[in-house]
Amino acid sequence: MDINQIIAQRLRELRGARGLSLAVLAERSGVSRSNISLIERGESSATATVLDKLAAALAVPVASLFEKPADATSPVARAGDQPVWTDPGSGYVRRTLSPAMHSPIQLVEVSFPPGARVAYETSIRDIDIDRQMWMIEGTMEITLGDAHWVLTAGDCLVIRLDEPITYHNPTDQPARYLIAQVTQAHKAKAEK
Repeated sequence: MDINQIIAQRLRELRGARGLSLAVLAERSGVSRSNISLIERGESSATATVLDKLAAALAVPVASLFEKPADATSPVARAGDQPVWTDPGSGYVRRTLSPAMHSPIQLVEVSFPPGARVAYETSIRDIDIDRQMWMIEGTMEITLGDAHWVLTAGDCLVIRLDEPITYHNPTDQPARYLIAQVTQAHKAKAEK
């Protein structure tokens, strides 16, 4: 299945499960109704920032928009079957490594082009997203709120995605890194 079709299907499923109309999702996310409709039909490849806004409005991590329908019988994600997506805005490439089978941990490999920058402005979510980022090669600048780090090959950063975050490759060489992510509902909501 084409990655835009996977995103389209997941977006329709998540919106439907929450009983949201296109208009309501547009209002909550700040993404136009027509743009959401194009994405849901697989006729448009949304940028990373648009997917972030939609995910926040749906109270899910961005990673959930790339999930194939669950295959509960296989704990293996073969390399050729792993969904690969390229951000049309920055050119960064995201490969979902984790199998479709449910797991509390999600693994993602990212290749980030030289000079590219992606900013996720959405920080208020109904979920906690904890992430570790391990640099395989290259250099990345990460800014989370007021905190700033420069990571090079072998460095590992642990963060909670609770503030706006920017990823930037300040060099003329590509960067590659692995993300391990755990997503949980806020404790206050989970205890109700």
